[in-house]
Amino acid sequence: MVGSHPKFHVRDSAGLSTSSGKSVGDDANMTGRGRAGRRRTAAFVASIVVPLSLALAQCSKAPNPGALAANSQTAAGDSFSDRFPTPQFSDRYPTAKESLQQHLASDFAPKPDAEPAPYQVASLGPQVPYQRPEGRAELTTLVSMRSSAFPYSGNNPASDTPFLNFAKGDRLGHRSYSGRVYWQDQTYNDSRVLVHIPETFDVRKPGVIVVFFHGNGATLERDVRDRQLVPQQISDSGVNAVLLAPQLAVDAADSSAGKFWQPGGFKRFMTEAADNLARLSGDPAAAKAFASMPIIIIGYSGGFLPTAWSLDVGGISDRVRGVFLLDAVYGQLDKFASWISTHRSGFFVSSYTHYTARHDQDLMHMLRDKGITVSEDIDAPLRPGSVVFVETPEGVTHRDYVTQAWTRHPIEDVLVKMAQGSSTRMAAGPSSSSDR
Repeated sequence: MVGSHPKFHVRDSAGLSTSSGKSVGDDANMTGRGRAGRRRTAAFVASIVVPLSLALAQCSKAPNPGALAANSQTAAGDSFSDRFPTPQFSDRYPTAKESLQQHLASDFAPKPDAEPAPYQVASLGPQVPYQRPEGRAELTTLVSMRSSAFPYSGNNPASDTPFLNFAKGDRLGHRSYSGRVYWQDQTYNDSRVLVHIPETFDVRKPGVIVVFFHGNGATLERDVRDRQLVPQQISDSGVNAVLLAPQLAVDAADSSAGKFWQPGGFKRFMTEAADNLARLSGDPAAAKAFASMPIIIIGYSGGFLPTAWSLDVGGISDRVRGVFLLDAVYGQLDKFASWISTHRSGFFVSSYTHYTARHDQDLMHMLRDKGITVSEDIDAPLRPGSVVFVETPEGVTHRDYVTQAWTRHPIEDVLVKMAQGSSTRMAAGPSSSSDR
């Protein structure tokens, strides 16, 4: 019991039981061997008592929210393994056999004799003249971008210390709060972005750019494209939208935001993305349209951290017209509440399981205290200013949440409801409601 003086019993290297209390005759007859043994015993006891006392001291106060948010560490029963029970993770990087090919910006540079289309585009109104490339197929590819999350050599804002805080020879890594070391060359060195342009996308029409921040333990092809079907959900929604999904920590239980931690980092990312989207769409002159197009941010699980920081310091929060969190409110509640209260023309949706229920409830209370109406019904169209929280039933798994939450394919569902509630139609086509 804390405050009492129990005797700690340990076994020395010879297997003999000793006690932290004095035995009869110790003061007068202790030999050199006895003193050495007691010193070893005291050191062993200290190695147990000191960490135990530190742990007990922490019991009376809440953990540091900055430390928790920096790496999305969770308590027993809510760990990465609990939320991802059977992740069959393969190699950290795509192999030569995988279908997506990495591209550089130079791959899409216009030919010397190419002439730009003779028009200028604004973000929310149809523009003419415009000749859509004939026979253009749906495009899903990887593009390396300098402004993507990684590599990153700056500070971790939660501790204001270098993010790469561990070195072994010439090799640098990041030691997380759990004590796990992730190496830069394996985990934080992939600058690629998954880009998806549906076949039906038309830059002349009102549209949006969807930015998807994936969760822990993910790669762009294996998880975002093939398992979570994010590009497919964008296309199936019928909404005039394109997708950007930057690679965060590669295949690791880490939520670090990298360059999205930096002031203006999200703005730089979207500026570079506009040029890449224009080239990929076959019309380099469309960069101006992409550079002013509204943005929808979707954060899944550990993707809450880059989402929150992009809203807070990203530099273009006014362009963000919607935020959708998929079981992702693990922290940064003040940043989400601030964006919601100051951007009433945008919508906010958070759907959650029991893993994040407490934080979602806290965020709801914060918003209601600010006088903001909160709904817990996702069936209505998402109009400007809508704030919706959706609790999903037991049996819905966190690992499959991007494809099965309150409905099958929740990203598709939210985009359709956004288009239904928008004052400017975003070319949402008919959508099946049989599974909703």
